[in-house]
Amino acid sequence: MQKNIQNKKMRKGFSLIELMIVIVILGLLAAMVMPALTGKGEAAKRDLVCVQMKSIYDGALDMYKIKNSVYPSTEEGLKALTKDDTYFKDGKMPKDSWGQEFIYINNDGAIDLISLGADKKEGGKDEGKDIKLSECK
Repeated sequence: MQKNIQNKKMRKGFSLIELMIVIVILGLLAAMVMPALTGKGEAAKRDLVCVQMKSIYDGALDMYKIKNSVYPSTEEGLKALTKDDTYFKDGKMPKDSWGQEFIYINNDGAIDLISLGADKKEGGKDEGKDIKLSECK
């Protein structure tokens, strides 16, 4: 009984082997989970941009059209919506997920909003591809 008490007192931590086994298990779990998570962040940003563009179109632009009988011209752009606090809180236009302003195009009443995507350049492929309101689901 004396030996059991001494063994319990001496064993206060984990052995190096036990720690190594836990680290290997955590590493294996991370190796399985990480590939499934990578790329999801960019997809979420792209989805958020579509939601923002739909909100601008269905909310602020429609309210502007009701008040003025027409949508702003391409030259006026979305800045027409920020002249007062009517359409956006504090008169600030929301930006896309990458901190860029949306591009507004009015082609004889056919409205499109565009985000340049992650690469912040016109065109692009994959995650850098432009996002257009007309292509959002």
